[in-house]
Amino acid sequence: MAEPLLVVRGLFKHFGGVVATNRLDLTVREGGVHALIGPNGAGKTTLIAQVCGEVEPDSGQVLFAGRDITSLPAHERVALGLARSFQITRVFRGLTARDNIALAVQARSGSSMRFWRPVADERALLDEADAVLAGLGLEASAGRTALSLPHADQRRLEIALALACRPRLLLLDEPFAGMGAEDAQGMVAMIEQLKRRTTILMVEHDMDAVFRLADVVSVLVGGRVIASGDPRTIRDDPEVRRAYLGEDEVVAA
Repeated sequence: MAEPLLVVRGLFKHFGGVVATNRLDLTVREGGVHALIGPNGAGKTTLIAQVCGEVEPDSGQVLFAGRDITSLPAHERVALGLARSFQITRVFRGLTARDNIALAVQARSGSSMRFWRPVADERALLDEADAVLAGLGLEASAGRTALSLPHADQRRLEIALALACRPRLLLLDEPFAGMGAEDAQGMVAMIEQLKRRTTILMVEHDMDAVFRLADVVSVLVGGRVIASGDPRTIRDDPEVRRAYLGEDEVVAA
């Protein structure tokens, strides 16, 4: 069997008296969508923050593609192939969608150091930005400012920013947050396309989306993974149902 893409071992993090991740173990294999579910306060977002280098663990290890990255800063993890989105959309709201993506491509390629060369003259950079936008159905909005886009398209744009980094592992933190039913359907379709191109580790409360998209589901409770497996196994696991999903039906936390 191929080496896992991401391995988390004994990850521990506390904030004062609150334990966010409690010697947490997790393995993510390459390909498809690995979903993280659990009640509020289970440690999901803190886990993602430790994986991408925004929060330093108190102890434990994070290995990516066989390399120990526990002490690497976030920007070096991005260079290795880790990129993420956030619960609250973070885009450059005053810039156009194209310029948002061009900045991400520029940072990844290192062309941001060519101070004597205007960004608008870098045709390859702008062509790649347009290709990223087209891949997520945002080509018609390339010239619009991020601020003027509907909420769902701002979420798509943030994911496009992450994709511009060409990640091997894309970390999505609640991509369906704030979406109505129609927008959620569009996001499901988009992630179904993305999972064919890159591995996705997704934190999400929308159980319909989770069980439609995920190849593997891990359940966090109290900072630990209490179960991990295919969606059917997780749906039928008595411990999971007691701890999170409910005895009679799947519900969102």
